Amino acid sequence: MSKFEWVRRVLVLGSGSLKIGECGEFDYSGSQALKALKEEGIETVLVNPNIATIQTDPKMADKVYLVPVVAEFVEKIIDRERPDGILLGFGGQTALNCGFELYRSGVLSKYNVKVLGTSIESINITSNRELFKETMSRNGIPMPRSKAAWSVKDALEAAEDLGYPVIVRVAYNLGGRGGGVAYNAYELDEIVRRGIANSLIGQVLIEEYIGWWKQIEYEVMRDYDDNCITVCNMENMLGMRVHTGDNIVIAPSQTLNNREYHLLRDASIKAVRACGIVGECNVQLALDPTSEKYYVIEINPRLSRSSALASKATGYPIAYMAAKLAIGYTLPELLNRVTNITTACFEPSLDYVVVKVPRWDLSKFEMADRRLRTQMKSVGEVMAIGRCFEEAIQKAVRMLDLGFNGLTIDVSKSSIEVIEHELSNPTDEIIFTIIKALKMGLSVERISRLTWIDPWFIWKLKNIVDIEGKLREIKDLDSVEAIKAIREAKRLGFSDKQIGEIIGLSELEVRG
Repeated sequence: MSKFEWVRRVLVLGSGSLKIGECGEFDYSGSQALKALKEEGIETVLVNPNIATIQTDPKMADKVYLVPVVAEFVEKIIDRERPDGILLGFGGQTALNCGFELYRSGVLSKYNVKVLGTSIESINITSNRELFKETMSRNGIPMPRSKAAWSVKDALEAAEDLGYPVIVRVAYNLGGRGGGVAYNAYELDEIVRRGIANSLIGQVLIEEYIGWWKQIEYEVMRDYDDNCITVCNMENMLGMRVHTGDNIVIAPSQTLNNREYHLLRDASIKAVRACGIVGECNVQLALDPTSEKYYVIEINPRLSRSSALASKATGYPIAYMAAKLAIGYTLPELLNRVTNITTACFEPSLDYVVVKVPRWDLSKFEMADRRLRTQMKSVGEVMAIGRCFEEAIQKAVRMLDLGFNGLTIDVSKSSIEVIEHELSNPTDEIIFTIIKALKMGLSVERISRLTWIDPWFIWKLKNIVDIEGKLREIKDLDSVEAIKAIREAKRLGFSDKQIGEIIGLSELEVRG
């Protein structure tokens, strides 16, 4: 049986229909949770109207209700099934919001249903921007200057105190929906009205803008006994100016030194303990690229896109372990079923690079704003693994199914003025824009200043451009220089087809 012997039947809330910010990652996490509970002999009841998922298969849960994940319907299911506990952390923001409504309306106490894992109080602390700010301040954890607002008037007053530009973050929301960056009062008025309408509690946070800072994430696990580990840390290449769902994410981080890594790791663990998280969560931090100054931005008290990425990147079954922790197990008690050697208290260490690149479909909408900002627009993502960043990013570009064999593109129709504008205002084609800029002779330093991307990433992309240039200069394929160039190209992630197109051979000829 489970650690909590009183847990015999558990209600699991899914994320409902597929939408931006809530896609396959929650099917994965929910399926893993159901698997973990079934191993303990616990009866599971799933609420999820999306029939196009693995978790709604009759083999996964004992009972499946294909109804909307809203309090009205879930209350009827609770009345009928009388579960001992409910899991809220495996269905995205939809499940968290539903659980909060059930708590606020007294349904959970009426039927004596216990929230397993992260408590409602902790969910409220992390989701309510004002409470989160107060909790971080009370525990000595730095945050950007900010003020909570419940109306446009409050927001305008806060922005006057903070100074423009400001970023608007919406409480109890997902994917940055309703938020944005305001450079003046007119823009702020529009964003705040939209943000309050999208907030479950009608609250937004007006925060100082630090778009040029690095955006770092840590996936953290914590049990009821306060054992706490970080499973993975990730770096967002495009920094704080772009939502993590639209960012190119690299695991592990590539531009942090050892001191910075541990500084942010300690801050993440401290923040998680301050909020009382049990199970898994994602901590987002901002790091000043010119100093060691950092801020904790937010904590997602649930499984997320980043959790799925971290789990696949490290081989650590995050969702499975989080479900076990929710029913009372501790990290030292659990065996990692992937390694079958280490316990869940063991922090993975990577000797390879994992890159996540988002997939957008903005070209289908003629009037769509293709600029990447703090509101998520991507509809999916790909993940690639390589021995170096260059190899992984080229693999990822091929998997996007956009017709590219890698980062070898034509620049004949580009102009310096247009390229510099696109670098300053990144779109869904930012990675290709950087390659074009390098081919047109812009320096790494110039590109870094325009994009606010760490120079390390630009240098790595320049390595790809440089080796392409060497391949095009090959005259004798049997020469030592040609063999060295092709070997280096393979190390940097060039495919046989990609090399063949450059040197004038077929894919099979290159392979031979």
